[in-house]
Amino acid sequence: MENLATSQSARLSGLKVLVIDDSKTIRRTAETLLSKEGCEVFTAVDGFDALSKIADHQPDIVFVDIMMPRLDGYQTCSLIKHNKVFRSIPVIMLSSKDGLFDRARGRIVGSEHYLTKPFTKDELLNAIETHVGAAR
Repeated sequence: MENLATSQSARLSGLKVLVIDDSKTIRRTAETLLSKEGCEVFTAVDGFDALSKIADHQPDIVFVDIMMPRLDGYQTCSLIKHNKVFRSIPVIMLSSKDGLFDRARGRIVGSEHYLTKPFTKDELLNAIETHVGAAR
């Protein structure tokens, strides 16, 4: 089992991850979990904050909360997916709601995956592995 964990950390080492959430707790939790796996983690408090960080850091994957002030997760995802430079970046929606409507709306704006909060370490890592692991 240790070898599996070690090889996963090696695969994720240096991976650039952007976590967009207005909750400081969620940002810190995701940052801590992913940093321990060797990821380079950037955080943003909302969609506006995230757009400049995407341009500056060009993350390999983005996790975005749906419910945020100013620019919500759907709007943020849509902007990323409509930009020809950034549209290939996988976007994972985060929400405390696990409704069919929310999942469908996330797909419509171009998200690749949907995680319900609170998420586990394994859910975060599996989402990265599924959407970025194969491309590395």
